[in-house]
This record gives sequence, C-alpha cells and structure tokens, in this order.
Amino acid sequence: MDRSLAGRLGGGSLARQPARARPRKPAARRPARRRGSAHRQPNALDLALGRLASLLAATARLAGDCWSYAWRRRRLRIALIVALIASPLLAGGWIWLRDSSLVAVSHVRVSGAHGSQARAIDAALSSAAHGMTTLDVHPAALRAAVAAYPVVRDLKISTSFPHGLSIQVIEQPAVAALTVSGAKTAVAADGVALGPALVSGSLPAVSGALLPAPGQRLKDTTLLGALAVLGAAPSPLARRVTRAYSSSKGLTLVMHSGLLAYFGDASRPHAKWLSLARVLADPSSAGASYVDLRLPERPAAGFAGGVVPALSTAEVESSSSASSAGESAQALDEGLSAAVGGGSSAGAPASSSSTSGEAEAQPEAESSSPSSEEPASSATSEAGG
Repeated sequence: MDRSLAGRLGGGSLARQPARARPRKPAARRPARRRGSAHRQPNALDLALGRLASLLAATARLAGDCWSYAWRRRRLRIALIVALIASPLLAGGWIWLRDSSLVAVSHVRVSGAHGSQARAIDAALSSAAHGMTTLDVHPAALRAAVAAYPVVRDLKISTSFPHGLSIQVIEQPAVAALTVSGAKTAVAADGVALGPALVSGSLPAVSGALLPAPGQRLKDTTLLGALAVLGAAPSPLARRVTRAYSSSKGLTLVMHSGLLAYFGDASRPHAKWLSLARVLADPSSAGASYVDLRLPERPAAGFAGGVVPALSTAEVESSSSASSAGESAQALDEGLSAAVGGGSSAGAPASSSSTSGEAEAQPEAESSSPSSEEPASSATSEAGG
C-alpha cells in the first residue's frame, strides 16, 4: 500500500538525486581567416568588366523588348523588314556612286600660287585631282603632289557637286636669300629652305654656315631670329631691306640708302617695325645714318653731321603709346598707312627720339661685309622713299 501510494504521489521521483549539470566546455575559437586570393578586394578592372557586362545585358534586354514591340505591330514589322532589305542596297549604291563617272572631277580651279613655280604647282594639283570624284577627295594625295615645292605650306580644298573642285594654295613666301660659300637658297620666315629657284635680287641677304636642302629647316637660332623679324616686316619696308647681320648692337638691318636699323633681337618685331616707320616718316629724321630700335618705345636716330634736339616729354609719351599699340596687326597697318603710305601727317605723333653725337663711321658687321654697304657720312633720308 505504501509503495503504491508513494508511487502514485511521486515519492520515488522526490527521492531521486537531481542530476548534476555538466560543465560546458568553452567554445573553441575559430582561427581568423587570412586574407587570401579567395577573399581579395575587387580591383578596378573587375569593376569595369562587371559594369560592362551589366550594360551589355541591359542593352540586349532593351533590344529584345523593342523587337517584340515592333513585331507585334504590323506596320512597324513591315518597316523593319524593308529597312533590313534596303540597307545593303543603299550602301552598295553609295559605294558605286562615290567612285562613278557621274561625279568625276573635271573642272579644277587652283588659286593662291605665285612666282616662278606657280605653273608647276597648278599642273601637279590638276593632274592629281582629275583622278578623284567630288564625293571621294583625297587631301593627302593632293598634298603629296606638291611635296616637292616647299613654298606650299597648306591647301584648302572645297568641292562643287557634281564635277567641280577648288584648291586654294597657302604659300610661305621667301623673306631672305641665304648665302653659304657662294651657294644661295631662298628661306621662309620659319627657317624652311625653299630652294635656289626662288632666289631673287629683291630678297635681303643673310649669311650662314650650312646650306640646307629644300624643305629642311635651319637650326641656327641667330638666323631664325633674323628671319622671324624679316617675316614680320610690312611690305613697304620689307622691299627696302638689303641685308641682315649680327653686330655688337644685335640684329642689324641695312636699308637701300645705307641706313642701319638696330633691332637688337627678335622680340616684339611688330612694335619695332612700326617705330621704324614712324621715325622714317618724321621730317626731322632726314639724313639719319642709323635708327636704334632696341627699345621701340624710345627709338633713337643717329646723325653724322650734327646734333638734333631731343623730343619733348609729351612726344615721348605719345611715342610709347603708339609703339605699344603696334603689337596688333591692325594697329600696325593703320600706323604704316599714316607713316609710310601717306607720308607724315599732322595727326600722327612723331616717334623718333634723336640722340646727339656723331653717328658710327662704319657698321659693326661681320668681316665679310663689303665696304659699299657701310653708311656714308651724308646718308639720305628714308622718309622720302
């Protein structure tokens, strides 16, 4: 009875000892993963390839949607089929028309070529152009046709459908005649040799140590500076220069009358040419044997026979402003038209600052300069032309 009652009441379970909780083992720490190739950071190339793949996938989906949209509509489907069929036909027709005789060049007009080589340049361009069409012009072939003429700097090409072609020749004119050991060649303002065929008596003479072949460029920095100054000369004054050389005053130009123009260096050539033009146009500079233009704001004219009074302060200030304005081509043209073309005008300020004292008896030229180019004691004025 007792046992059964105890069993019913759960006494057996009360009599049992509670099981002891087993101590938990500390969880083992996992070793930190080392940075390896499997977990490296993506580089810029991987990111770019991923973006490109995404873009291609988006483009493919868009093309598929457009195709489905067009295919479900009858008119768009017909237009798409017609475009697919007509595209090869149109491309083939364009290729045939581009090189056909229907648009062949038969009228060639060449302009801009001057001098003794003008006819040869015209013939070379016309011969090369007649093998082209107005829809298929080859500028490289036209430039190669005149490569033997260094005077040609560039070409401007325009077509007139169906058979017309116009070519404008842009020349680099000769500015001096380079003499080396008796041999001569014409040279451009950038130092490119143009060949002996373009040498003329009206070109100023310069001397050098090496004679370049036509098409080659000079490397002498002194000669390059002199050519740059001669290239910047306005036409009325460029025709009066006979020689350019280096002296103790720097770059020196000799005019037809024997007048010396001391430029010093190749800096500010436009201002110096304008200053020279204003000095020559001033009546008070008559009889000058040299003009010092190394400081174009204050040019100085030297005389052989007497003393000339200096300019006033107001004239010097007006000369400075005029020379500064001469840096632009437009101001240079206006100043030359007033100074050289129209003579000395009352409205134009005089820009010659005369210095007292006797002019140099002989120019400080190179040893090979002839005595006939030295200025005489009574040099004539350049203002009268």
